[in-house]
Amino acid sequence: MVSARSERSEPRSRERKASRVKVEQETAVARKRRARRMSRLLAETHPDAHCELNHSGPLELAVATILSAQTTDVRVNEVTPKLFARYPTAADYAAADRAELEELIKSTGFFRNKTDSLIKLGQALVERFDGQVPRKMKDLDSLPGIGRKTANVILGNAFGVPGITVDTHFHRLVRRWGWTEETDPVKIEHAVGELIERRDWTMLSHRVIFHGRRVCHARKPACGACTLAKLCPSYGTGPVDPVAAVKLLKGPRVEQLAELAGVSA
Repeated sequence: MVSARSERSEPRSRERKASRVKVEQETAVARKRRARRMSRLLAETHPDAHCELNHSGPLELAVATILSAQTTDVRVNEVTPKLFARYPTAADYAAADRAELEELIKSTGFFRNKTDSLIKLGQALVERFDGQVPRKMKDLDSLPGIGRKTANVILGNAFGVPGITVDTHFHRLVRRWGWTEETDPVKIEHAVGELIERRDWTMLSHRVIFHGRRVCHARKPACGACTLAKLCPSYGTGPVDPVAAVKLLKGPRVEQLAELAGVSA
């Protein structure tokens, strides 16, 4: 005997299976067109997308990004005003008292490792780049505490150099959308870079992250209240009923997100 729950879930399973087959049969040209349509919809859905780490220059952004590991942007923004006031230059971090620096950033977690990275970053900047944050990927990627993801954040938001930031949200969503099957962050970056125009890379990163935080959640995405529903091969992973889906929306623009998706909040 088939339960009512099974009967309800069966159409959704068939829908997801059909969508997966569609992606598998999708040509490279069709995938690029779909990805760019989704990118345009993301721009309309999240006009407020931006870097959520407060900063006023490359050094502050580099420091904030290092601190953001394993914690929230909100927590980092609570810590950085005092930190930036106490250490305004790379030389200040290079000469920082370890105990004092640890105390200032303690609430961000892993503060000993982060303190080590910040001091070494300051020293490297002073010794190799005259105390200035460099503008090239290869130079940024060589600095203590700065990996490729952090380098793209700095390039895109401090220097205006387009870059794709593959964080956990970006990694999850572009695979869920069938843009790529890659799992390595660098390979994902290059694969998405082939789909989306270079000028849009930085803002695409912000918009995808916003969508991941507000709509397309890891365990239970708000499929029935998503502006990308018609183009998403994973539609049906979360509730498709608008009433149930709209309750999953998060952030300060819930009503607008629902309206853009054609449902009532």
